[in-house]
Amino acid sequence: MTDDRPATALPTAAMLVIGDEILSGRTRDANMHHLAGELTKHGIALREVRVVPDEPAAIVAAVRALAGAYDTVFTSGGIGPTHDDITADAIAEAFGRAIGVREDARAVLAAHYERTGLELNEARLRMARIPDGATLIDNPVSAAPGFTLENVHVMAGVPAIFEAMVASVLPTLTGGRPLLSQSLRVERGEGDIAGPLGELAAEFPDLSFGSYPSQRGGVFGATVVVRGVDGQRVDAAMQRLAALFPEALA
Repeated sequence: MTDDRPATALPTAAMLVIGDEILSGRTRDANMHHLAGELTKHGIALREVRVVPDEPAAIVAAVRALAGAYDTVFTSGGIGPTHDDITADAIAEAFGRAIGVREDARAVLAAHYERTGLELNEARLRMARIPDGATLIDNPVSAAPGFTLENVHVMAGVPAIFEAMVASVLPTLTGGRPLLSQSLRVERGEGDIAGPLGELAAEFPDLSFGSYPSQRGGVFGATVVVRGVDGQRVDAAMQRLAALFPEALA
């Protein structure tokens, strides 16, 4: 597969998925797919995704690396009420901040559990522990807030909650022009199309070209995807691509 990194500069993002259940295969992660689509629409390029276990050192190291390399980092998982929900503590350690129960977060939880008739016990109160200097991320689904510290947005792993938190955060971020894409199926092997495709990519340095091989009905081929922020340039590149491979399927 060819390198399909966008040549046009966009704000960058990374995602850190936290949880033994992801790495063991017990849980299939749906949050990455959702985040990638939302960031693309917002004009932010998701450049890296890492998955780490519920281990403080692994989380701290990953947060420091990603926060230093990208404009924005999103984490998912590990901010619940159980003993293995250690993300908040690890984020605090990564930035050298103290952490404790914060009154605004406590108030949000207290109001929620009063409405539901449940007790705000010690375990649930863990979800009000927020690093110093962080701002809360609203959680309209189950009330327990996420938080933002510097350029890291810390969110729940439950997909419905994660998606609601993403919707809260995205309007606060500066995006670029939305990334557009078009694709063409070429029924030739990648070895046959690599040369012409490389020349076309050099002709359109402001666009990215990805080649994704597959087999359909016993026929080997590749889907070529052209991406960019300028619709006219993408159209022009697609016209040249179709001319290079007239047998291609839209």
